[in-house]
Amino acid sequence: MIRGAVRRAFADLVQLALDQQVAFVLIGGDLYDGAWKDYHTGLYFISHMQRLGRAGIRVFLVSGNHDASSRITTALRLPDNVVQFSTRRAETVVLEDLRVAIHGRGYDRRAVTDNLALSYPDPDPDMFNIGLLHTGLSGRPGHEPYAPCTVEDLVSRGYDYWALGHVHQREVVHRDPWIVFPGNIQGRHIREAGPRGATLVTVENGKVTAVEHRDLDVVRWSLCRVDLTGCTSVDEVLERTGHDLSDTADRADGRPVAVRLELSGEVSCHPELHRDREHLVSELMALAGDLGEVWLEKIRLRTRPPACDPVTADPGLEDLERLLAEIDSPLELAPELEKFLGRLPPELGGRESLLPDDPAQSRELLSTARDLLLGRILGHRGTP
Repeated sequence: MIRGAVRRAFADLVQLALDQQVAFVLIGGDLYDGAWKDYHTGLYFISHMQRLGRAGIRVFLVSGNHDASSRITTALRLPDNVVQFSTRRAETVVLEDLRVAIHGRGYDRRAVTDNLALSYPDPDPDMFNIGLLHTGLSGRPGHEPYAPCTVEDLVSRGYDYWALGHVHQREVVHRDPWIVFPGNIQGRHIREAGPRGATLVTVENGKVTAVEHRDLDVVRWSLCRVDLTGCTSVDEVLERTGHDLSDTADRADGRPVAVRLELSGEVSCHPELHRDREHLVSELMALAGDLGEVWLEKIRLRTRPPACDPVTADPGLEDLERLLAEIDSPLELAPELEKFLGRLPPELGGRESLLPDDPAQSRELLSTARDLLLGRILGHRGTP
């Protein structure tokens, strides 16, 4: 589903360029996601570049870290309307008819750790200058710090606009001059939730007059967090969840939506929810089905009993709560986890997810383990 969505989103990008009669298209790298087994992906790209070429629209691109991983990519002959910048040095393409100078440099290998921005040419004083660069700037969560540079490095080049690639989340980094990550055109997993698309830039008399995001994603990823605090029955849980799921579907503007559902809050029916989890999941799936093209990618049950619930007034549970509260991070349990993982078959994997380096992931992992453990205990307590 997602692979097909990426291709459809790319076709929609090309159609947007045609509909808007843009002067040219900029692609900031990672056009391809690493190596591919045959030429079909490349031929798909070329066919759509030819559509733009027939309309007189030029395309300028730099290669990124994923493109550098593909050997087949380098064997493809690009259409005449497509310019791919050199990977050996930064260079400039001047569009005399538009009074535009585009400066760029691609990756010759996957891990580029040099500050490429410092090697970019001086601006042409008679042109509108654009920098095209694949970079993680000084660091962005979830992305390798390739071609590291600072905002000050980019500003110092004296360009009018920087079109950046590598970071998948849209971000307007700076406004004078404009420095923009447009993000990717289609989310591929829950970490790429929310609208995805391209940035449409309008320039008049050598000045940027508009920078607009245009949605292109075909399938929308969404995290739906439902606070169930106060619910006393499963029916109430389903009613509240159904309402929030409906709102999530509405915000997708008619697109199919892949939802990660997180249920939390203090609820008196907590033991019942955990005791018959499979039934709850079935009911939630049915709710999603009634809303149309809504797919529940994952359901996380993180409810807890009310603090005054008599079932929690247990010395054993209080001791367990206290022990869990004293653990700041799963990293403190690394030796024990290493021993446990060593007894598991290698093909099961999971070492990276159980011993994450990121502190936020560690805290989330610990919170999930706590909720799961207490939920299972309380669920069994409520079993007749």
